[in-house]
Amino acid sequence: MTSLLNAERPPVFCPGCTHERITKELDKALEKKGMAPDKTVIVSDIGCSGLFDTFFNVHALHGLHGRALTYAQGLKLADPTLNVIVTMGDGGLGIGGAHVLAACRKNLDITLIVLNNFNFGMTGGQYSSTTPTDATVGSEFLNHAEVPIDICAVAESAGATYISRCSGHDTALADIMVAAMDHKGFSLVETLGMCTGRYTKKNQLTPKALDAMIEAMPRKNGLVAKNQRAEYGEAYRELALGQTHFPMPVTIEKQFDPTAPKREEIVILGSAGMRIVTAGDMVCYAGMAAGMNVSMKNDYNITVLRGQSVSEILISPEKIGYAGIEAPTVVVAISDEGVQRRKAMFATLSPDTFVLKEKSVSIPETPAMVVEIDFKALKVKRHDWALASLGVLAKEGRGLTPDLLAYAVGARFNKKVAAIAMETLGKISGS
Repeated sequence: MTSLLNAERPPVFCPGCTHERITKELDKALEKKGMAPDKTVIVSDIGCSGLFDTFFNVHALHGLHGRALTYAQGLKLADPTLNVIVTMGDGGLGIGGAHVLAACRKNLDITLIVLNNFNFGMTGGQYSSTTPTDATVGSEFLNHAEVPIDICAVAESAGATYISRCSGHDTALADIMVAAMDHKGFSLVETLGMCTGRYTKKNQLTPKALDAMIEAMPRKNGLVAKNQRAEYGEAYRELALGQTHFPMPVTIEKQFDPTAPKREEIVILGSAGMRIVTAGDMVCYAGMAAGMNVSMKNDYNITVLRGQSVSEILISPEKIGYAGIEAPTVVVAISDEGVQRRKAMFATLSPDTFVLKEKSVSIPETPAMVVEIDFKALKVKRHDWALASLGVLAKEGRGLTPDLLAYAVGARFNKKVAAIAMETLGKISGS
């Protein structure tokens, strides 16, 4: 096996930078592994470590700062036969920390090489997540107020199955990388090195000092026994093979030919627990069953079970380019909270707009046509008011028809729930 280094793009690091030595040691590791160039991918981060993808004649992906592991995991899942190696600096390590944790937890067969030189060397020598507290860096005193992260300790606690820490000047570096690549699962190799362009100008750091730092840290040189488990890709594929039921997307085909198809803009104003979104779903199903284009926007609190719930549905014979409501044709007001959320809308409604208002709900003055209904008198429970409102609209021929609504109920619910829903709608049709 010959070198995989790109002769047309040799390393261009600062004189004395440890990154250059790591580049050459990685090449030796790839040679020792006998890795085929067309089955090897180097995914690089931003910063000086981000130059690695240009130095090798292999597949490469260069992405956003801190996100290298996300791309690498996608590549490995898409093609498990690929040898995926990630190069990341301490800058990307801090920026993409959540992705590092996720990679440790998943245990995909990827090798992460962290090139730790204790600062953001490419952008001015600012402090990073690994900068020693007492170091002098380009971001003044900020690192003095923090403690540096021990990525090996963090990776161990996050579930990494293989962790090594060494100096970038270690004579056995290539073999250390080979051992990490041989591991079936996520492996992390932290290399400590010198940034001669920035960091060592203000801080005394030598290969011997790096060795002393490593000696003072907990030793990390291989398998993490307590974290051993199946490689994620293999476990995922095995679990997937055991699945017998896969939820299928709902498909609504055209079932009806409306006599005069037209654009409808329907707004349902309710509260959490009134099944407003479900009612919006059924209006959409009805529209699709009529061969129309539909869209729906929902507005509800992050707490879900409290506050307003609003659905805005467009039904149109033409393609919908903008999903916002501009001229409502139907407004359903069944909750004061929902009305308050869209109270400014009422003054702008057209006289042709059909407003269905539950008797207990107050609405602002409006030029629209208002129809009031007393669901309590009809013995319709509050959580069924949205469904019952659709029954009123269908009865009045506003936005949907009884046949379209019945079809939508059957498409949205299972037989048992659909039967209960039709009982509720029966109270409306008989009123």
